[in-house]
Amino acid sequence: MNGTGGRTDCRCHFVYWPTKPLSMKNGNRLILLLAIIKFILPYLLQHPVYEPHRDEFLYLAEGNHMAWGFMEVPPVLSVFAWLTKAFGNSIFWIKCWPSLFGALTFVLTARIAVSLGGKYFSILLCWLPFVLGGFLRVHYLFQPNAPEVFFWTLMAFNLIRYTETNARRFIYGFAIAAALGMLTKYSVAFYITALLGGLLLTRQTHIFKQRTFLWAALLGFLIFLPNLLWQYSNHFPVVFHMRQLRKTQLQYIAPSTFLIEQLTTHIPVFFVWMAGLWCTLFTAKGRQYRFIGVAYVIVLALLLAGHGKGYYALGAYPVLFAFGAWHLENFTAAKLKWLRYAMVVVTAALGYVLLPIALPMLPPKALAAHYEKHHTARYGVLRWEDLENHPLPQDFADMLGWEEMAQKSARAWQLLSDEEKKHTLFFCDNYGQAGAVNYYRRKYGLPEAFSDNASFVYWLPDSIHLTNVLLITDDKQEMRHPFIHDFQSAVAVDSVMNPYAREQGDLIILLKGANEPFNRFFAEKIRKAKAR
Repeated sequence: MNGTGGRTDCRCHFVYWPTKPLSMKNGNRLILLLAIIKFILPYLLQHPVYEPHRDEFLYLAEGNHMAWGFMEVPPVLSVFAWLTKAFGNSIFWIKCWPSLFGALTFVLTARIAVSLGGKYFSILLCWLPFVLGGFLRVHYLFQPNAPEVFFWTLMAFNLIRYTETNARRFIYGFAIAAALGMLTKYSVAFYITALLGGLLLTRQTHIFKQRTFLWAALLGFLIFLPNLLWQYSNHFPVVFHMRQLRKTQLQYIAPSTFLIEQLTTHIPVFFVWMAGLWCTLFTAKGRQYRFIGVAYVIVLALLLAGHGKGYYALGAYPVLFAFGAWHLENFTAAKLKWLRYAMVVVTAALGYVLLPIALPMLPPKALAAHYEKHHTARYGVLRWEDLENHPLPQDFADMLGWEEMAQKSARAWQLLSDEEKKHTLFFCDNYGQAGAVNYYRRKYGLPEAFSDNASFVYWLPDSIHLTNVLLITDDKQEMRHPFIHDFQSAVAVDSVMNPYAREQGDLIILLKGANEPFNRFFAEKIRKAKAR
């Protein structure tokens, strides 16, 4: 092999791969081009019949009630929710922010590989996980996961650059990334702990002896302080939220399930991050960066101990992809260049097969038929939180039925006279229902919807005297409950009929003429919800 020309000799005459040094200008152009493709691709793949996800409705609602914190998450995502509303609340802007964070995370990953000495092939390997793996869905849902993964990667990037340059600005960069990450999602604390533990357990302990580290830690603490004060003034609702999460979901997650998900989330490119883990833990070239591999082990141990969900560890992978891409490029640099083509072809083939699982590319009926034809249920992707298999993955079912719900609620609303509307509360059982109604309310002429679920409990009036209630409930037996008799009339006006929606069967009930016992019951219900 000619080491500079990129042409092969007679022993390997069919293989060509650019091997000349990667200039900064060409490298940046390639990274920018791939980042743009990464940003655009989800828009092209997802079928337009799907609506915002139930969680997206919650986070969009938080943009209408700006604060330094919420029950579920810190405040950063609400800033982008506010911007989304300012720009018109269209689906483009809802999806813009996770797509943007996805593209930026790829840029950081590629820059890490290039800083290690990576060239064209390593950049390509860094890109493949973002367009052919689990990151596709993460970077198309308006949830804190997309910015969280970015800040995990940014923390690692700054520590790697400090290791390479000893430039103190990267210590400050790490602290700022950690603080902004904590203002995005509290689980960032796991990776902060893991990275610092990795530094302590390897040869990088000198960073803790520098005064710069203390000043950077103080800066990070000051950035995070407003949320900490908000938590204190609101009696630390994050503790309540985590207790509820552990009680209802986390306690059912087996360690084996968590570990299996670490492999299945990135099936097409699992060999890349595994190469990165091997590189950082066991090779001489990776000795300088051993704290990255150790941090990965620590964060997995912490999440296993806490019964974390598989996707909680997503942020630890981009940096491993960077090291894996660099390691595999070096490994195939001499006589094994044909392996590069095999890697790309196999990854592309597997990724193509798994695309309908990563994103809802087909209408619900066609997608359900696709899953049935290919026996997708056997892989567990159709199993919901109720531990039962359904026609669609839960995330996709959570993107259906919302506008139908708003339309039918509008019909029920129009059954009231103008005077009755003045004394009617629109109440929903869960945050998805309330968030969806508020998202579509202007289009269908609906009033603001309230709920005592999730952060919506903060936005309920402290006191209200009810006459009428327009209720959306997921309890199919709602009309049989005793409180129904506290109203002069109760009519189940309609229900959500979409057979693929998770909210299928939700009832829209119009309750008129509430008596005083019900008003006392409802006031106590709200008082207890807020007191929790």
